[in-house]
This record gives sequence, C-alpha cells and structure tokens, in this order.
Amino acid sequence: MRHAVDTVVSLPGSKSLTNRALVLAALASGPSVVRRALRSRDTLLMAGALTALGARVDTGGEDWTVEPLAAGGTSTDASVDCGLAGTVMRFVPPVAGLVHGRVAFDGDPHMRTRPIGTVLTALRDLGVTIEDGGRGALPFTVVGSGAVRGGEVVVDASASSQFVSALLLAGARFDEGVEVRHRGGPVPSLPHVAMTTTVLRAHGVEVDDTVPDRWRVAPGPVRPVDHLIEPDLSNAGPFVALAAATGGTVVVRDWPSTTTQAGDALRGILTEMGCTVALGPDGLRVTGPERLSGVDLDLHDVGELTPVVAALCALADGPSTLRGVAHIRHHETDRITALATELAGLGADVTETPDGLVFRPAPLRGGVFRTYADHRMAHAGVVVGAVTDGVLVEDVATTGKTFPDFADAWTALTAEPGTAGA
Repeated sequence: MRHAVDTVVSLPGSKSLTNRALVLAALASGPSVVRRALRSRDTLLMAGALTALGARVDTGGEDWTVEPLAAGGTSTDASVDCGLAGTVMRFVPPVAGLVHGRVAFDGDPHMRTRPIGTVLTALRDLGVTIEDGGRGALPFTVVGSGAVRGGEVVVDASASSQFVSALLLAGARFDEGVEVRHRGGPVPSLPHVAMTTTVLRAHGVEVDDTVPDRWRVAPGPVRPVDHLIEPDLSNAGPFVALAAATGGTVVVRDWPSTTTQAGDALRGILTEMGCTVALGPDGLRVTGPERLSGVDLDLHDVGELTPVVAALCALADGPSTLRGVAHIRHHETDRITALATELAGLGADVTETPDGLVFRPAPLRGGVFRTYADHRMAHAGVVVGAVTDGVLVEDVATTGKTFPDFADAWTALTAEPGTAGA
C-alpha cells in the first residue's frame, strides 16, 4: 500500500491499566468494576490467575466485575498459567502469598527465560516461602500462609520496572506494608511505576515516592474503586506510524489529555520525525511528512515503543540512533536482535548495539518478517509492509496478546482509504 491513509481509529483498553486494576480490585475491601476492560490473552490470563486464588472476576461483558479475595485469605491449592504475560508472572506471586495454600506458576516455554528471580528473592525477604529449585525462573511455587510480613526490601530493578510494581501493588495488604529500595542501574520504563502509584492512590492506598529509587506503601485497606480504562496508547503505535510512513492522517479517538501511559511519548517522537501532531477534542491527529526525518532517541523509559519506532527509522531519509533499551532483550523475545535481523532481511542498513540500534538510509525490499511470537514485533512488521511491496509478516495473530482484533482492523485500514474502527 502506498496511498496516504486518511482514517479514524478507536483502540481497545490499556493492558497495563486493566491488569493493575484487576489486581487491586482482587485485593480491595469490596467489589469493584473495571469498565472498558481490555479483553485479550494477557488480561484473561490475569483474570484467570486471580480467580484461581479465590477472587471472582466476571469477564462476560465490556465491564468486568471483581469480587475480592476473602479478607482473611482463601484456603486453596491452585495453578496459575502466565502464558507470555509478564504482568501475570510478576504481579500475582505477591498476591499468592496472601492465600493459604500452594500456588504453582508456569507459562509458555519462552517465559521460562524471562527474569523473575528478583521478585522471588524479594518475596522471600518479606517472609514468603518460594519453591523454585534455585532457578529464579518459571516454574515455581508460592507457598502462601494467609499473610505476608512485609517491611523493607532492596531490589535491583534495572531489568524491569515490573519488579517494583509487583511489590507495590500488594504491599498495602502486607502486615508492615512495604518499602522498596532500588539499587542498580537506572530503572527502565519508569512511567509504568508512576502508573502503579497513581492506581494505588485511586484505591486510597498511601504511597510515598518522594525519594528517588525508593517507594513506600503503608499497610491498610484497599478501597474498592470502579476504573474506566483508557485506550491502549502503545497499541496506537502502528496506526500513527502508518500516517507517518504514508504521509497521511490518522486520528486516534479518546486520547487522554493527561496519562501515565508510556505510549503518550509517541506524540513527541513523531514530531521529531517530521509529523504534525495535535491533541484535540476528537482525539490525537497525526499527519505524516513528505519525508521522514531520522532521529537520535533514548527510549529507556518507553522501551515498548522501540519496535514501531525502529520500523519508521528504517523508512526514514536520514540516519537514526535508538539507545537506552538493553532491557528489551528480556521481553517476549530479544527485541534488539530480532529487529536488527528482520529489518536487515528486508534491506535495512541497521547495526545492533548493546543497548539499541543504528540505522542508515537504505531502500527496503520484500521478504518474510518473523515475529518470534512477539506482538510488538508484529507491529513493526506491518508498518514496513504497508509501504514496501512483498513483505509477509509471519504470525500476525500474536497481536492477540494485547489487541485481539488487530489483524482484521489493520487489513481493513490498509486495504483502501476510509474510516476503520480498530
């Protein structure tokens, strides 16, 4: 497809916000409703995990009702399927410590290589019994006693901000609350920690984050709250990138004026690449330039955007450098190596660095773009394929992780100019 797209899209809800809302609803002192919840593999896995621990999550409609865990801790032996969901693997074990029983965790084969040992070690330090055979990885079992002592813990969260969020989300239900101190390299994706503290405060939880690299959650009740989930701004990436790549216009409905979502950084990134970006009552309007400019970006805080931004860098008329994202080597796949391999296979002049990618302008050609069962890789592939003849993106269905209808929405959008509901 080479025509300039002109369309309006509506996105499903944020996975990150939906899963945080579900965890806190399960820990609350009464029922909550998660409105406009994202229905995807990751969120259904979270609902299933919390149900296995004794909560009741009704996922029958657009609004999900959550009946929380029993205040004194449920007595249960359970199994939790993490799939490929890092939020399930990391956010649920602290909750499992609050039930009576053995809770076994496992997931898809690749999840056994993703880092979780930091969370398991922290939980041991806070008084939770963990059985993992010394692996610090899936599969493992949390032996819950119905209560978690809590207190102060030191972690190295330089591999994932989810290590911090996991401990904070359940911390108010620990006997002593929790104080998490980070020691190590910079914490990646800090907007996601800010998202966690914002959602905690919405539930009436006292959070002190005034000291850098230290977060304190006071013990106390988690108030039931009905959440209205924002659109998933990271899932907006391929759609606004389509405007950028084709010189067309895309309007994303209901883009929030203020948000803790990392995807909001797309506004500034696209502006740097030459797009015209405006946030108004109808949503976010992005119009692409005649030629895309190269960029030099540190994406450390918004690493999940790297695949889509890399796709645009491969299409840009000038050189680009993406840095600060060594941590995305430990996501659904090693995203740095995967992007370098697949984009080079389509003709891109790209060099892999320890923490990013360097691009020089080069004509692209057709070929197979593999996704490695990674939804963000699929996003990169379809953007390049939209303006490059002969690109076949393998396993686009992997986008169901956070956007079940993505393939149909994208096909409708790129088939001809018009309006598509995505």
